[in-house]
Amino acid sequence: MLYFTRWKALGIILTALIVCLCAVPNFFPEAQVKTWPAWAQRRLVLGLDLQGGSYLLLEVDSNYIKKQKLDQIRDDVRRVLRDNKIGYTGLVTKGDAVEVRVKDTEATTALEKVRELSQPLGGLLGSSGQRSLEVSDAGGGLIRLTVPEAAVTDRIRQTIEQSIQIVEKRVNELGTVEPVIQRQGTDRILVQVPGLQDPTRLKAILGQTAKMEFRMVDTSVPPDQAQQGRVPPESELLMSASPPPTPYVVKKQVLVAGGDLTDAQAAFDQRTGEPIVSFKFNTSGARKFAQATTENVGLPFAIVLDNKVISAPVIREPITGGQGQISGNFTVQSANDLAILLRAGALPAPLTVIEERTVGPGLGQDSIEKGELAAYVGSILVIVFMLLTYRLFGVFANVAVAINVAMIFGLLSLLNATLTLPGIAGIVLTVGIAVDSNVLIYERIREELRGGRNAISAIDAGFKRALATILDSNITTFIAAAVLFYIGTGPVRGFAVTLGIGIITTVFTAFTLTRLIVAWWVRWKRPQSVPI
Repeated sequence: MLYFTRWKALGIILTALIVCLCAVPNFFPEAQVKTWPAWAQRRLVLGLDLQGGSYLLLEVDSNYIKKQKLDQIRDDVRRVLRDNKIGYTGLVTKGDAVEVRVKDTEATTALEKVRELSQPLGGLLGSSGQRSLEVSDAGGGLIRLTVPEAAVTDRIRQTIEQSIQIVEKRVNELGTVEPVIQRQGTDRILVQVPGLQDPTRLKAILGQTAKMEFRMVDTSVPPDQAQQGRVPPESELLMSASPPPTPYVVKKQVLVAGGDLTDAQAAFDQRTGEPIVSFKFNTSGARKFAQATTENVGLPFAIVLDNKVISAPVIREPITGGQGQISGNFTVQSANDLAILLRAGALPAPLTVIEERTVGPGLGQDSIEKGELAAYVGSILVIVFMLLTYRLFGVFANVAVAINVAMIFGLLSLLNATLTLPGIAGIVLTVGIAVDSNVLIYERIREELRGGRNAISAIDAGFKRALATILDSNITTFIAAAVLFYIGTGPVRGFAVTLGIGIITTVFTAFTLTRLIVAWWVRWKRPQSVPI
């Protein structure tokens, strides 16, 4: 156990040195680090509780999701009945159900076809027999389709999962560092953005659904008549997004949806110098946009965002290149924000901010100072204890612990990990765990000395026989850290990360670095007794 080849010793030293050097960027100003090569810029990111920032709790509109589900069911019923040439006299939404009335002679066939719309729910719910729709015959040719609560819950879950991806894209587009975006409960999303002191723009970005649509303007009815209630059934009255509010009569048919966009960038109009948003369609969107503009030359079309008209230009000529631009009295920031929304995609349902907190940097600095004080006091007490108890071997242990802590910071920096206050607690705890490994080794050496072994044999046996015990204790602790990481959220995961990394570095330092130091001392001194 005490024999090291030259290459093995060199490998241990280089590993420890390289990992420790990864922590160096944390000791230089961020502005200076940014001038370094990209591979050397990795450093620790302070969490929300240390450097301050914004905390938002968003809630999905469950009523919107339910209404959207019912509208989809109504459209599906209409399609099924038309495809099978089954006549119906009424198709309406009543409460949490869709009702359709057919002729008594066709009720059996209609019921059979409509029941095909009901599908088993996925996951665990599907195995218990839950379905997406409950279809019942109410008599007299009336068929009722009800959405069960389990189906609504499943739809909300899917919406939250999709929304998290889109929210993450939008927040990352703002250029923030290490945001925390995660699900909370069944219908909420938690957003933490360290370093962002003014959440106003963040709320504006996340509060918009950003459902972009390209539709034709209905020129058959003047807007003033439409405001008096004379809106054609295939059209609707929408207002402009920019003040003063201007009414537009817009057809409900969507020519091209925002989902067909592949890119959107803020730019400046070459003729007027005004901020605009340029966009590009995918192949399908380009084809549909080219067809729509070819068939409607000379007519105005509306660019609609969240049921508000951004602009309504007249189609001068067919647009076949699959790209265009949006103008509408934008400022530079509003144009950039719209481009961010379009690139990230539309939210499947509106999100409402139900809780907002701004953590100031003063609170974060206070947390850092208290965390540092706890780390210093704990480390000093551990160092003093090891020196008084194990003398020279205590010095070896303290050197290994110092390198261990440096390696923890190096690995965290290499991973661009976010350091939170619980993370600092994890590092302090790791110091105790690292010393505990050395205590087990040293106590085992004492036992071997009391058993009659000579100094070198006792040291060798101490390292060899303590190995199994240390591995068992550290593996069980690592499993607990892994469970905390996968099940926990936010600060709990930060604690788990630092604890898990600390365990890995502890095993490395205890059975390679400390053993190497002791081996060098044994080779140099050839001791007859152990100062322990």
